[in-house]
Amino acid sequence: MQTPSNPSAAVRATHRIVVIGGGFAGTTLARELERRLPQGWQVLLVSEESYTTFNPMLAEVVGASVFPEQVVAPIRQMLRASRFVMGRVSAIDFTRRTLAAQTLAGVQQLGWDHLVLAFGTRANLDIVPGLAEHALPLKLVGDAMYIRNRVLQRVARIELETDAALRAQLGRFVVIGGGLSGVEVARELADFLHGVRRWYPRVAPGELQVTLLHDTDRLLPELPESLGRSAERSLRARGVDVRLGARAARVDAGGVELQDGGAVSSATVVCTIGTRPNALVERLGLALQRGRIVTAADLSVPGVEGLWAIGDCALVRNHVGPADAPASYAPPTAQFAVAQAHALAHNLCERIGGRATRPFGHVSRGSMASVGHFKGVALIGGLRVSGLPAWLLWRAYYLLRMPTLGRKVRIWLEWTWSLFFAADITHLRFTRTHEVDAP
Repeated sequence: MQTPSNPSAAVRATHRIVVIGGGFAGTTLARELERRLPQGWQVLLVSEESYTTFNPMLAEVVGASVFPEQVVAPIRQMLRASRFVMGRVSAIDFTRRTLAAQTLAGVQQLGWDHLVLAFGTRANLDIVPGLAEHALPLKLVGDAMYIRNRVLQRVARIELETDAALRAQLGRFVVIGGGLSGVEVARELADFLHGVRRWYPRVAPGELQVTLLHDTDRLLPELPESLGRSAERSLRARGVDVRLGARAARVDAGGVELQDGGAVSSATVVCTIGTRPNALVERLGLALQRGRIVTAADLSVPGVEGLWAIGDCALVRNHVGPADAPASYAPPTAQFAVAQAHALAHNLCERIGGRATRPFGHVSRGSMASVGHFKGVALIGGLRVSGLPAWLLWRAYYLLRMPTLGRKVRIWLEWTWSLFFAADITHLRFTRTHEVDAP
């Protein structure tokens, strides 16, 4: 067992592994270490939020298929023996092995023997002019709720407007990006609008339209071409206006200008493309590529003893196939974040025990997307599935991935309920008492 170099660690009764980040990578690692660590070691998880967000289901929140609290899981309920601190890490001292975290009780100084960087990325709204000012990103639960409220506001306003051009602009919802997130958001929006229009009798059927813009010649580049084409057919069948080879050049209050000179008039633009590093990454002075922390084969960070990185913030070489094969990097997906967490739990225990670590390697189990009512596309191993079987697989997989039994049961009940009853059209406004009569 190693001797801590941090002076503050000498007075601790236990050695400490600090994990920064409460997403899939961080929480999976903490839970796995709880089972594996030898006596005398403690895990401390630091996260800005008190919950883990199940990001693949944010589109379901947009479309009111589930309520927002059903796609998050409280971190404290997920951990058994680990300590949790809700706070934002503002600085890390690699020499003294301490970090500063801004918490509800002020700045806390926390010492560590091993430190794991497992935080995610932020939305990048600078890749297209006007995106930051006029588009709605989808990265957080708050984003999903805001988009849902905006959609309901637009539909309600259409009933009150008499100008035909303005009604058309209000009724068109544009989604930029035809990857997994974009396809699922477009599908959810189309289904949601189809279901809620009955409650707005002054809105004609043809006045609500979803347009999906994608800059290449097919959807879902993460999946084989045949599944991308299948997704396109399903979306078109649901009434989605799919435009391939359409690159956004500028976004403004009136809609989206395209690079080919065309334009799409819209009052609501949803962005599912572009990520940027967490601001903390840029302040650490570590080697970066593509805005991500470069790791060694065993997920350690070269040059800093006791430092490791996994998840979206890390650039991890995926060691599968021949040793002389071209470099293949793990994609920033939940599946690979979980696999990295399991691999790092093993390597940390090996390092603590003075044994050799092993390189990270994971063979993708596939990918899935829901692309319409009772329709989906999935690549499971080498098997390509589409239609109802893929949709059922998609729901079953994400239901099983939810980290607590309570969340699984609640989401299953809500999904079952939505099969037979209309979507909730409640526009939630978090107005406090003293704001009701404010001028």
